Amino acid sequence: MPKIHLLNYVAGNIRSLVNAIEKLGYEIEWVKSPQDVENAPRLIVPGVGHFGQCLSQISQSGYSEPLKQYILSGKPFMGICVGLQALFESSEESATVPGLGVIQGRLERFQDHNKSVPHIGWNSARPVSLEKAESRTFYGLHPDSKYYYVHSYAVPYKRGVLEKEGWTVATAKYGDEEFIGAIGRDNTFATQFHPEKSGQAGLRVLEAFLSGEMYRVLGQAAKPTVETGLTRRVIACLDVRTNDAGDLVVTKGDQYDVREKTGYSTNGQVRNLGKPVEVAQRYYEQGADEVTFLNITSFRNCPLKDLPMLEILRRASETVFVPMTIGGGIRDTVDTDGSHVPALEVARLYFKSGADKICVGGDAVTAAEQYYASGKALTGKTSIEQVSNAYGNQAVVVSVDPKRVYVKQPSDTPHHTIKTKYPNEAGYEYCWYQCYIKGGREARDIDVHQLITAVEAMGCGEILLNSIDKDGTKSGFDIELVTDVKASVKIPVIASSGAGSPSHFKEVFLETSTDAALGAGMVRSTSALTE
Repeated sequence: MPKIHLLNYVAGNIRSLVNAIEKLGYEIEWVKSPQDVENAPRLIVPGVGHFGQCLSQISQSGYSEPLKQYILSGKPFMGICVGLQALFESSEESATVPGLGVIQGRLERFQDHNKSVPHIGWNSARPVSLEKAESRTFYGLHPDSKYYYVHSYAVPYKRGVLEKEGWTVATAKYGDEEFIGAIGRDNTFATQFHPEKSGQAGLRVLEAFLSGEMYRVLGQAAKPTVETGLTRRVIACLDVRTNDAGDLVVTKGDQYDVREKTGYSTNGQVRNLGKPVEVAQRYYEQGADEVTFLNITSFRNCPLKDLPMLEILRRASETVFVPMTIGGGIRDTVDTDGSHVPALEVARLYFKSGADKICVGGDAVTAAEQYYASGKALTGKTSIEQVSNAYGNQAVVVSVDPKRVYVKQPSDTPHHTIKTKYPNEAGYEYCWYQCYIKGGREARDIDVHQLITAVEAMGCGEILLNSIDKDGTKSGFDIELVTDVKASVKIPVIASSGAGSPSHFKEVFLETSTDAALGAGMVRSTSALTE
């Protein structure tokens, strides 16, 4: 079995890349020291998170010069995400930290006045050479394929500049900004997207690099039939908990109640929709853009390293090659041996097991209350800040559980209100959305607008917007809630709760600017809708 050397410098979820490489028939050899670099016949450098932190880690570990020499040696080299960014001269994200300088250029932050940032989801990577009369693929990239991106900074594309230096460039568009999605020259290839998280299309790209197939002639000019731009995501959600027999199962709530209410034989048991790993694989095969696991069981008597959800992630990542998010228990905690474990270390366990993003729930509400009580001071100690500072805000999702509270007029409450098309029985046409914790059992005196504003300031990269009113109703998403929240933040929003049919996904995409829609209990592949 041929070997591929992989550099791991604490760069987020490496397990998924390892699984993808092994699936393609290659064996992983780890680069453990700078001296190992020159002996690698084929090297991959991945990376997730903050440019400055990743490049500083590479430099402090003594890898900067060996990596430059390796690239100059002519041996096959591939960079992924921050692994691509590292090849350039610098980044606006960390102006004082230099890149490797292999490629001329500087990363800039996406403009957020007309779109969400980070750029999260499925987008193109079209080689500029495909515009020629006689075209060829570039490391398996296809003009009609979409690949998974998750980043806030990118290298703007300037036509012809890098091509004059011999680079082949593949570009993507986000709004009106065109940026470099992939780049290669001679032995060097790098992608801003994650091939290991891009399904079969990504595996083809990875296989092309591993086999050394830089180009393949198509025979005629490729005419893309898929529109460029970011595709809005359909996310499968798995609520995972133990049933009465002690087995981990996928369940589904009805306004957050997961027990069966009808049927003599059910006897009020936890709804069982299947085994988590099997359900996740089925959703992946059906075309889900992402898979989210929400752990709704507490494992207080279980050592952190033995948490059942870690094994579920490890097993799921072997066959599910799209992004996976894990929620539940991402907080400062005390292990069974009495040792204090910060939220960052808990998150790191999940990233090492195969998670791409972590989701914070009730702790975000507590953090937001403290944020306002301290005059909007950031401490750097919340779970959101800890993980965001280490892995980038794109790795942090905050799950929000709001419920409508009707008022006669806005002046009746200090909270942010909307005028609704759906008055209550008393005829009140105004409402605010009160946030809940503990699985919807405890209301807090904070509204959804206050919460999302606070967590965005802390470094959250995405909002998972639930609705207690809509949960389990199968009546469609709360369009008014989604519209209001999207207008209040610049980070991506995932609409959740209420989906009962594919038409509900279409409705929320057409009537709001939500970045994604999530379904638990039913998810089917829907038509791609691009911005």
